Amino acid sequence: MEDVWVEKYRPNNLDDIVGQDYIVERLKAYVKEKNMPHLIFAGPPGTGKTTSAIALAIGLFGEDWKSSFHELNASDERGIDTVRIQIKDYARTAPSNDIGFKIIFLDEADHLTADAQAALRRTMEKFSKTCRFILSCNYSSKIIDPIQSRASIFRFRPLSKEDIGKRLKYIAERENIKIMDDAIEAIYIIAGGDMRKSINILQAAASLGETINSDIIYRASGLASRDIIRKMIEKALSGKFLEARELLDKMVVEYGVAAEDIIKQMHSEFYRISIDEEVLAEILESMADIEFRIIEGANEKIGLDALLAKLSKIGKSK
Repeated sequence: MEDVWVEKYRPNNLDDIVGQDYIVERLKAYVKEKNMPHLIFAGPPGTGKTTSAIALAIGLFGEDWKSSFHELNASDERGIDTVRIQIKDYARTAPSNDIGFKIIFLDEADHLTADAQAALRRTMEKFSKTCRFILSCNYSSKIIDPIQSRASIFRFRPLSKEDIGKRLKYIAERENIKIMDDAIEAIYIIAGGDMRKSINILQAAASLGETINSDIIYRASGLASRDIIRKMIEKALSGKFLEARELLDKMVVEYGVAAEDIIKQMHSEFYRISIDEEVLAEILESMADIEFRIIEGANEKIGLDALLAKLSKIGKSK
């Protein structure tokens, strides 16, 4: 079920891509010129890198774009043999279109080994007349310099709440569901500018009812609402440890929220409340220590209780 709506509502036209205006304008220029260099698409997940590559291919090659567009995921096939066999064999064949070149889209290219990237550099150079490469990655710094110097780098940014909200309302209208404004706010907070994650959250929430509010979004995501997180923090800082612990138990039992997710939500919420910088620094240090212990295998319940106890102690002393 995952990514069903993502694929169903994926834009196939450069004009439909939102939140990346400068990038879209540059890609449109390539379509107009019927030519392009090697490209590197870098940025966080769910910001339109794959969609932009597909839309660019459609703009260049038209309806028969799939015959001139080859997609590989480097996280699945990351060794040097992939470059020497699959990529090289495709790159060396003559294009069947009128443009004069094909496109190889290499997703998650930052997962390629150093040897594979070195081999890829030579392939990009040798077959540049018949094949162009688009390398998609989260971190362009993990791409070796010889490849970066041969490509034009596009840096994608997280999408704004307005762009995500507009797309979610568009999808909700076509799926005959009603989405409230507080639900869009909750999705944006959880997804953090990731459109793919936002759509998947909406799809999961839609199975719980036709009218979607923030409470349904948090339940579908396995997270606690901001209100209960803030209330727990306020009670802990005011010295009401047992009351804060009751709210914690409610989140774990009723919402099924994982300890690491609770700590991450608490971390985000601390920056939204008014608190002395010295106290905040002490709290964040305690949170980091507890999170490290939990990741290393410590008991989650004891760790979270210890964190609330520490907050109560800090609140009383300050």
